[in-house]
Amino acid sequence: MSERTDIVVVGAGPCGLAVGAAARQGGIRAVLIDRGCITQSLVDYPTYMSFFSTADKLEIGGIPFIVASEKPTRRDALVYYRRVARHFELDVRQYEEVVSLSGREGEFHVRTRTLAGLERDFQGWALVLATGSFHAPNRLDVPGEDLAKVTHYFSDALPYFDQDVLVVGGGNSAVEAALELYRSGARVTMVHFAQDLDRGVKPWILPDIRNRIARGEIRMKWGVRVSEIRADAVVLTREDTGEPEVVHNDWVFAMTGWHADPSLLQSMGVESDPETGVPDYDPATMQTNVPGLFIAGVMAAGNDANKIFIENGREHGGLIIRELSRRRAVTSGA
Repeated sequence: MSERTDIVVVGAGPCGLAVGAAARQGGIRAVLIDRGCITQSLVDYPTYMSFFSTADKLEIGGIPFIVASEKPTRRDALVYYRRVARHFELDVRQYEEVVSLSGREGEFHVRTRTLAGLERDFQGWALVLATGSFHAPNRLDVPGEDLAKVTHYFSDALPYFDQDVLVVGGGNSAVEAALELYRSGARVTMVHFAQDLDRGVKPWILPDIRNRIARGEIRMKWGVRVSEIRADAVVLTREDTGEPEVVHNDWVFAMTGWHADPSLLQSMGVESDPETGVPDYDPATMQTNVPGLFIAGVMAAGNDANKIFIENGREHGGLIIRELSRRRAVTSGA
């Protein structure tokens, strides 16, 4: 099966939706393709998570994001972005995996496969990659990491009541997981290779986690790494002395972050900085070194996913569509 459109957008997260909304406002046809559902990354966030940003900084397409509280929740955002998709009547193909990219400006081909196994070919004169940074977790790379007791995602703490849980990391995801697990009755131990929490931890939860650690309600081990995971324990190793410690454990939450998949960009010849992983692109238009191929959202951040968030990545859609509209006007002689 083959379908033709103006632009094909790979990714239907907030930044991909922003491209689709800008395209609709600019009279450009767009098809959005995602291997999961709309805003799949937000679906995978903790159930009771609140955003760092205020609601107005998460808005796209000029659609107001109105919530009663200062900080919108995960559920608020999921409802809002689906409203945006409905408002602009975006053509989103959910649960459709991109198999390959090919072609060039004016005739790109995106081959996909649906959950039912149906293969399709989408053709567009421009291509936008907005696949985000949640392609795969940053692994610990230690023995036992593939045991069923280990997860790199956290959604709900309630199933871990009266369990011994280890939370690995010192960022927002680790801190929020530890606090929710503690309040749901789990016995929580945190380990972090550094001597303090990451600088980006949300300021309104810092007093909470620091108080829990100071009171011993959450056991914190600084300067420690996980060196092995066993069925009923974990082996921890001190950074300074290399001294090991075996700790009884039921579950491991490796909250060590995620990374983008550069393979689609690489398959199309997009160059990137070998140290930072930042693709070769023009910040004014978001076009890569491959004519007609654009990036949006955290894809532009390379290895440092903390440089681009929804609040600045949402602007990429307007830059892309403005450039494509300019080219179309030039081509048509307008």
